[in-house]
Amino acid sequence: MKSIFRAMTLAVVVSALLLVVGAGSLATAGQRAKVTISVAALRPGSSDEAQKQFNDNVALFEKQHPNIDVKAVDYAWDGATFAAQLAAGRLPSVFTVPFTDARTLGEHRQVADLTAAVKKWPYYKKFQKTIIAEATTGKGRIIGVPYAAYAQALHYNRQLFRQAGLNPNKPPTTWAQLRKDAKQIARRTGQAGYAQMGLNDNTAGWILTTVAYTLGGRMESGRGAAATATLNNKYTVQALQLLKQMRWTDNSMGSTYDYTWPTINQAFAAGKIGMFINGSDIYTFLVQAANLDPKIYGIAPIPVAKNKTAGVLGGGSIAVVRPDTKGAKLDAAMKWIDFFYMEKLVKKTAALRDTRILVANKQPVGVPAFPIFNKKQFDLANTWIKPYVNVPLSQMNPFLKGIFKQNLYPEPGASTQSLYHALDPVVQAVFTDKNANISSLLAQANDVAQKAIREGK
Repeated sequence: MKSIFRAMTLAVVVSALLLVVGAGSLATAGQRAKVTISVAALRPGSSDEAQKQFNDNVALFEKQHPNIDVKAVDYAWDGATFAAQLAAGRLPSVFTVPFTDARTLGEHRQVADLTAAVKKWPYYKKFQKTIIAEATTGKGRIIGVPYAAYAQALHYNRQLFRQAGLNPNKPPTTWAQLRKDAKQIARRTGQAGYAQMGLNDNTAGWILTTVAYTLGGRMESGRGAAATATLNNKYTVQALQLLKQMRWTDNSMGSTYDYTWPTINQAFAAGKIGMFINGSDIYTFLVQAANLDPKIYGIAPIPVAKNKTAGVLGGGSIAVVRPDTKGAKLDAAMKWIDFFYMEKLVKKTAALRDTRILVANKQPVGVPAFPIFNKKQFDLANTWIKPYVNVPLSQMNPFLKGIFKQNLYPEPGASTQSLYHALDPVVQAVFTDKNANISSLLAQANDVAQKAIREGK
């Protein structure tokens, strides 16, 4: 009996040791399964409220995914330093890039191929085709996830419309009508009927490109260093002639022709401009930074010509992953993109969580943007947040109803900012010189843009 007891005791001890060793092995395996990813957080200098909002999201994500640690990294996209940051390994696992750069990065294999992961998402087929195309290479590989988009829009002052005898619920739908309305606003109110950015900071060229797109023009053909500048196409000529007529014949553009992005927004908010073009998502800036009275605000689609190539210039942001991110770390990165960027667009609980955070921080809810997903999903998501919407939706109806009827086209992909900069002096000349030679100016600008494309600037 004694020996049997000892044997049983020894067996128990050995079993216990095996359990301890096994538990240690499991713990070690669990530790091995722990994954750390770095993610783009906020721009340096962001407010304490914004930082708290981001940190709260990180904490919630880690609670939902206990095997993933998230390291937040201050980040701001800079195309000029991207290659150096990538080579030095200084980019986070997940970061964001603008529409203009995503496909080129993907084709150069400077970001990870996400095709298999994205196509597994249940909402993949809900992406608008023009949106997911911005994150798809010429070979059909998905190299990022579009999460925010804007379309250039016509912003207008409803109060000035009334004072001019115009119906604020019926903004212009053609350029001929816009020109007529601008002239009437200027004549009856003394304010600029229509204004446009015109300073030598790339914004003049940006908005001129926008107008040319609506008429059917494009500023370049081809891609990358092989692209060909086409600034002097007939539609850009038409756009400049329209501006020249409004400036010198109609006198409907006021007396300021060097507006920048912030100054034109501020002038509009102050009631000095009847109509102007800017991104569809600027309402937040207008009310928070420019003190816009929401009662005067209206937004509509930009008039688009009836031809096959006419459309609206748009842009946006795409979440991408470093190309050396593989396996479990890539899976974790995709979980973060799904959680942080996409869930609020496709899941009611996430939409409400995000909306309540915005409300708590006194941020606008319901600001117009170009939809990432199809109209059915867009409308459904809007029903979720409807009780929290604090923007004047009825005054935004022209845009919200009309934007689905327009085609969204990306900005020129090669040497984008250099191309806009080449166009800046052309716009300035048209605004300041009644006898400006449009064809000659565009030819010069085209040469400058082509040189920038060739040199990769």
